[in-house]
Amino acid sequence: MRHRVAGKKLNRPAAKRTALRRNLVTELIKHERIHTTRAKAQAIRGQAEKLITIAKHGLAVADAEPAKGVFARRQAAAQLNDPEVVKKLFDSIAPRFVDRPGGYTRMLRLGPRKGDAAEVVVLELVE
Repeated sequence: MRHRVAGKKLNRPAAKRTALRRNLVTELIKHERIHTTRAKAQAIRGQAEKLITIAKHGLAVADAEPAKGVFARRQAAAQLNDPEVVKKLFDSIAPRFVDRPGGYTRMLRLGPRKGDAAEVVVLELVE
């Protein structure tokens, strides 16, 4: 039974699954749009939205308490592979979503992939 077990296994061992999720979220924030399978997109969607929320809260408290803004950047850096992506998250992406209460990503279905008929989607940040 899978009662209250969070996340999908994606047919990989734990270390490779963690690396896959980290790479996909990093690429999503870097390029603001990725093509991937539906299962992988659903697996990283929540993680990407939580990172954007962390960045929003980090911007909101950075003026009053700079230490909390640094803590938010460190939280994001722990989940992303590239310091430049962390900078982009806080400097350009988070300010766009300040007035938005959630729902920062959109999934558009493209249909089945030719080789294995896996459903392909575009996961992108909402403008």
